[in-house]
Amino acid sequence: MKNLFSGLMIFSLLSLTLFVAGCSPEGTGGKGGSVSLQGAGASFPKPIYEKWMNEYGKVNNGVKIDYQSVGSGAGQNAIIAGTADFGASDDPMKDEDLKKAKGDLLHIPTVLGAVVLTYNLKEVKEPLKLTSDTIAGIFLGEIKKWNDPRIAAENPGAELPDTEISPVYRADSSGTTAVFTDYLAKTSEKFKEKVGTGKQPNWVQGVGVGAKGNDGVMGQVKNTPNTIGYVEIAFAKENKLPMALIKNKAGKFVEPSLENVSAAAEGSAGNMPEDLRMKITNADGETAYPIASYTYILAFREQKDAVKGKALADFLWWALHDGSEFAKALHYAPLPEAVLKKVEGKINSISSGGKSLREGAE
Repeated sequence: MKNLFSGLMIFSLLSLTLFVAGCSPEGTGGKGGSVSLQGAGASFPKPIYEKWMNEYGKVNNGVKIDYQSVGSGAGQNAIIAGTADFGASDDPMKDEDLKKAKGDLLHIPTVLGAVVLTYNLKEVKEPLKLTSDTIAGIFLGEIKKWNDPRIAAENPGAELPDTEISPVYRADSSGTTAVFTDYLAKTSEKFKEKVGTGKQPNWVQGVGVGAKGNDGVMGQVKNTPNTIGYVEIAFAKENKLPMALIKNKAGKFVEPSLENVSAAAEGSAGNMPEDLRMKITNADGETAYPIASYTYILAFREQKDAVKGKALADFLWWALHDGSEFAKALHYAPLPEAVLKKVEGKINSISSGGKSLREGAE
């Protein structure tokens, strides 16, 4: 009888627990709910996205977000194929690719960043100064040595070694590459003709080495003397590697500071199209850094799963408001106010069954 009584008590407690659990509030805002989101895409925003997801988990432990840094091309493919809840890309999707998506895909700018030229030259103490023609010449294989007269002319007094230059480029489908090549194609006709622009351009055979992800390029440059590569600024900063000053459209050599990145966006914010797809390389402005870019979250306007959709919309709203305080410490520039207002409208348009999932948001 004693064993039977104990068994009945355990059964009753289990039943009560299940009943209470079943009555617990689900959804993204309550502690009782649990929602998992999967994102994939660009490595350019990886540091800030990881920070946001970690901090958001502290204020809303009912939402778990995993982000795989696999490159912009893979991120675009993942959202189109439905293997991710959101994608991420530094390169806005082309019209023909958007047509492949089963629904209206939103481009939601999150932060601004810089693509920098970083290098491994122990002899050089001051930041190198580079023009677009010189950068193009290096990646075309026409400028082969560090003491080439064209580099020397831009850097008088610098101790440039008589060594071969080893350029490092992205081997995967990369939004960082799209930003970098967009800049060079705008400023060098020869680069545009020979290499082109995009996430996977036609790099000149036998010139340089490829590496996967911003991490891969950074590792190659950091560990190999005489290399030069292009990466998102956070990767160079974190690894304490130098960054070149780039000559902008106004003829000034400028550093990739947050102020100069913001300057590249502010002048064009009023011209941003309704769908928010925009490139800001080689921007006008005395202080504009010329290889700057928005980076985007890609999400369907109409969400099949209302709970996941609300979780995503709420996270994006938090990231672009409360989360913006973390951007500068990680070397990203927050969105200009005029752009943020447009982005708020896009987030509020995320819906399920035709009903906004952000309804009533302040």
